[in-house]
Amino acid sequence: MKLVILAGGYGTRLGERTSIIPKPMIEIGGKPVLWHIMKIYSAYGIENFIICLGYKGDVIKDYFSNYNSKNNDFTVNLGDLSIKFHNEHDEKAWRVTLVDTGLNTLKGGRVKRIEKHLDDEINLLTYGDGVADININEVIKFHKEVGKIITLTGVHPPARFGELVADGDTLKSFEEKAQTSQGLINGGFMVFNKELLNYLTVDEDCDLEAGVFEQLASEGKIAVYRHQGLWACMDHERDVKYLNNLWKNNKAFWKVW
Repeated sequence: MKLVILAGGYGTRLGERTSIIPKPMIEIGGKPVLWHIMKIYSAYGIENFIICLGYKGDVIKDYFSNYNSKNNDFTVNLGDLSIKFHNEHDEKAWRVTLVDTGLNTLKGGRVKRIEKHLDDEINLLTYGDGVADININEVIKFHKEVGKIITLTGVHPPARFGELVADGDTLKSFEEKAQTSQGLINGGFMVFNKELLNYLTVDEDCDLEAGVFEQLASEGKIAVYRHQGLWACMDHERDVKYLNNLWKNNKAFWKVW
């Protein structure tokens, strides 16, 4: 089972920060939020990642291609350029596939473009900016039990996000960026069957939320896993400060590893 991470967007709400690096590379406690997301999944045995790149994807490629030097102390012998590392990181089992899915491609097109990298019938999908104290195994178990094409994780967010309108465990409508009344939005942490790929195209304008999710919801083919714990995303400057303060004060609720 693999995790697909959508990490290609512009992140325009973060202003100057994302003029230099893509949003998933903005740091919490000295590590990219992308790393924190991967650590959440890794804690539940998910260590095979596919990252959908777009805007400033070379920054993410550089981070992982130089992972050892960026995360360990080392000595370089300038005679033969050999490197001796003085400590080790805990991510040796990770397998990270980095795929350029286009600068302006919407989310559905990005997922379709990595189809050849998916081996299993069931895979995972999330955004490159959200963290939660979520039990990934429980979400997978729920998805298998309800038997829908895709399971979204409903979280309780600020009212500025869109709303998932659910009837029991089945999504009835997807209302993007509406004022919430039921109190649930799609927080990422999704599980999907490969059948989802049949609804997607490689076209740049193929989205997930607008169009595909709306269609699947109307057909009763989306389930909602209700996460009653904590969730946050790095969407604005205030989120960067909030998440870093939690980490600094040992209150990072998403640190399940």
